Amino acid sequence: MKPFVAILMGSKTDHSIMENCQKVLDQFGVSYEYLVSSAHRTPARTKEYIKNAEEKGAAVFICAAGMAAHLAGAVAAATTKPVLGVPMPGGGLDGVDALYSTVQMPAGMPVGTVAIGNAGAKNSAYLAVQILALNDSELAKKLLEDREAQAQKVEEDSKTIEVFI
Repeated sequence: MKPFVAILMGSKTDHSIMENCQKVLDQFGVSYEYLVSSAHRTPARTKEYIKNAEEKGAAVFICAAGMAAHLAGAVAAATTKPVLGVPMPGGGLDGVDALYSTVQMPAGMPVGTVAIGNAGAKNSAYLAVQILALNDSELAKKLLEDREAQAQKVEEDSKTIEVFI
């Protein structure tokens, strides 16, 4: 059974941002499941999904939610697998409320929290890949190659605008 990443979103409106997460996982060839399940509107579905996903080999859970953003905490309460929370923008505080809800977990119920929105969606995938790479040397190699490509791109971008005295 090959480990995979389980991605849950509290609402379909989170999909346009969480597609960035999917793209990163696709880039590394990491399998994932992707669904909408709410901590508040469908708590039984969420809990049942976690149980089934663990039985199928889910190694990391990524949870995206806005406003009250309790999805990551609800998932963390139901699993001992790593849970990564992606706060979604929107609402009266444009995601700051979601950030606080996601990061302020009680001791013993950790949620690894990333940035609000697009950067968080991408970084949650990168962090999930890093977690999986602890036991997968090919994935670790792909991460190193990606870092090198990112560094090379910065240098190439700089060359297009560099000015030296």
